Amino acid sequence: MSSSVLSSISFSISDDESDEPVGKMKVQGRRKRKKQFLRSNRGFLDRALRLLARWWPLMIFIPAIVLLAFEASKLGRKQSETVKVEKQQLEGSQVQKTNLNRLDPTTRVVNGVREVCLKMLIEEDLNKLEFPDNVVHSSSVKSVTYKTDSGQYPVEGNTTMLRHQNGTARFNLFSGYQTLEEREDSFNVKNNAEVHCGFYSDVGGFKISDEDKQYMKDCKVVVCTCAFGGGDDLYQPIGMSEASLNKVCYVAFWDELTLAAQEAEGNTIGDDSMIGRWRIVVVRDLPFSDQRLNGKIPKMLGHRLFPQSRYSIWVDSKSQLRRDPLGVLEALLWRTSSVFAISEHGARSNLYDEAKAIVKKHKATPEEVDVQIKQYRYDGIPAYSRLHGKKALAEASIIVREHTPLTNLFACLWFNEVVRFTSRDQLSFPYVLRRLWIPNMNMFPVCTRRDLVNSIGHRHKVKPLEKLI
Repeated sequence: MSSSVLSSISFSISDDESDEPVGKMKVQGRRKRKKQFLRSNRGFLDRALRLLARWWPLMIFIPAIVLLAFEASKLGRKQSETVKVEKQQLEGSQVQKTNLNRLDPTTRVVNGVREVCLKMLIEEDLNKLEFPDNVVHSSSVKSVTYKTDSGQYPVEGNTTMLRHQNGTARFNLFSGYQTLEEREDSFNVKNNAEVHCGFYSDVGGFKISDEDKQYMKDCKVVVCTCAFGGGDDLYQPIGMSEASLNKVCYVAFWDELTLAAQEAEGNTIGDDSMIGRWRIVVVRDLPFSDQRLNGKIPKMLGHRLFPQSRYSIWVDSKSQLRRDPLGVLEALLWRTSSVFAISEHGARSNLYDEAKAIVKKHKATPEEVDVQIKQYRYDGIPAYSRLHGKKALAEASIIVREHTPLTNLFACLWFNEVVRFTSRDQLSFPYVLRRLWIPNMNMFPVCTRRDLVNSIGHRHKVKPLEKLI
């Protein structure tokens, strides 16, 4: 065979060739089909991803708008509830106004028999009543000296340190800058105690005119109240005997805001500095921005404001005294051989429960209450409901006391606690009482307190005092 013929012959070589005889049909295997539901699921997922990529802004913003609307509705309901509460308080205040000038005795049932809560002497006996002789009460405290300014004001660095130590920035030139070491030492009772007790510096504030100071020096028995920040009205005392009208001073401390508010309502001070039975003492340059704390000065430091006074009766501005002051002294101090009388708390029994109630009612911030409670727990104050057989928690809207070294020291320590921590004096009272026990303490029942005063209630919440810096 020629080379031309060989070159024209080609062979086809393929991996696909089989060994089957030529002429037979090639049979191919059937391919497996993918299941339909897998393809449909993948298609659905693809579409979902495309929709998500296209509409994701709306999918974020719509829930946010719904959440915002929900929170707005909650806020609206809360405001509505607040308005409702304020309306109820206003209506309650209007009802309480009817308590004014009530003299009917408060009674209670004891062993099935109804009796008066406070047994007072009749007026004939009150007019014959004489002050008891000066009795030296058995106490380890013989005298109290009050710390005053040394002339060296704390520098900013030291002030910052004190704020960290004390947990508060309220110490100032009126209160003095009590350290924690000085606080602890003040509770170590000595014959001659030396403590911070307000009026630390001449430039510390709470300025009173010389004329008012002279009047206050002559008071032997004083009924005291105050209204700062334009808060409450002045309620005239009732139920007084002729003897009390002649022997008792009635002093109301106002600031310039209250003076302006009362004058706007037509309540002007006479030329004799009186409105009714009250001698009005206008205080200038209040030392604290917290008006509640300013109110603690006449409430707790009466022995410093009235240095010659032997007895004092504190009455909150929300109340009207309706019992004879000399009769109150006889019933709560002299008859029971007491030097300090204060009402038991009507709702709770220990300071830790009271702390929870104060936070719940928004009467102080959780943070400042927490600082105080942590300190009291650290100092080992238990949650007992009773102390020496008496209820541990007090309601301090009325305080009756004799000015003795022990009660004066107690009041100083109590004041220092409300400056250091919260202005809610119910929290600090049981703490101070546990650490400085007064054997002649009369914690009278709530029923007695209700008989002593007509409760009117506060007119409105007083705003913090804005001080110029």
